[in-house]
Amino acid sequence: MIRQYLVDAFTDQLFCGNPAAVCVLDQWPDDQLMKQIAAENNLSETAFTVKEGDIYRLRWFTPTVEINLCGHATLATGFVLLNHYETEAQSVEFITMSGKLKVTRIDDTYELDFPTYDLHEIEVTDAMEQAFGARPVKAVLGMDLICVYDDEETVRNMKPDIALVEQLPGRLQNVTAPGKDTDCVTRSFCPKAGIIEDPVCGSAHCQVADYWAGVLNRTSVTAYQASARGGTLYCELAGDRIRIRGKAVLFAVCELNI
Repeated sequence: MIRQYLVDAFTDQLFCGNPAAVCVLDQWPDDQLMKQIAAENNLSETAFTVKEGDIYRLRWFTPTVEINLCGHATLATGFVLLNHYETEAQSVEFITMSGKLKVTRIDDTYELDFPTYDLHEIEVTDAMEQAFGARPVKAVLGMDLICVYDDEETVRNMKPDIALVEQLPGRLQNVTAPGKDTDCVTRSFCPKAGIIEDPVCGSAHCQVADYWAGVLNRTSVTAYQASARGGTLYCELAGDRIRIRGKAVLFAVCELNI
C-alpha cells in the first residue's frame, strides 16, 4: 500500500489553487509505476518522496513525463511532511533534480526556497501572436517563455491555441501583465508535459516574479495566477534565489491498492 495525500496548493480554500498528489514512501518504486500513478491521478503533478537520512529526496511527475522542478507540488509535499511526519520541525529540505530545495512553515503559509534562472529578451514573433490570440509587447526566455502584455484582462480572457503554444520555445509558456489588485497576473501553459493549463505554477514564478521585480525595481512581488481555480503567490528575490510563499489545504488522504 502507498499512502497518498491530495493537497490544494497556493490557496486556503478547497477546489482552488493547484491540486497535487503527494506519495510518501519508505523506498522507491520503479519509475514505470510512478509514471502510471501520475497518469492515473491525471493532475498537473504527482510528487513522490522518500526520507534518506535527515533529508528527503523528491521527484515530480506530470501525467506524461518526469520534470525537473515543480513549485506547487513541493509546497504540497512540505505541507504534508510538516503536518503529518515532521510535526516538530519548522522546515524540511529536499534533494531534487534542481538541487537542494527547502520548505519552511511561516505562520499559516509555507515558503519555498527556489533558484532563479537567467532571463533574456527575445524577439516577439507572429507565432506568439497566433498562439495566444494577442501580440505581446515583450517576450522573455529563461527555462520558460514569458510573453508580456499591457492589460490584465487580455491575460484573463485569453483562449490560446494549445497546438500552436506547444510549438513555442520554453518548458512552459506563460502570459503575464500588470495586475490591478496584485503586482502581476499570469497564466501558465505546459502542453509539452501533457498539461494544457497549470492552475498555479510556482516554478514559473521563479522567472515571472524575477521579471516583474526588475520592472518594478524592488525585491518583493505579489502575484496572482489567473486560471479558473486561481491562486496567490508571495515572492521575495534574494540574489540568485527566490522565496515563494503560499497557503495549502488538505483535500483527502487515501491508500493506493498497489
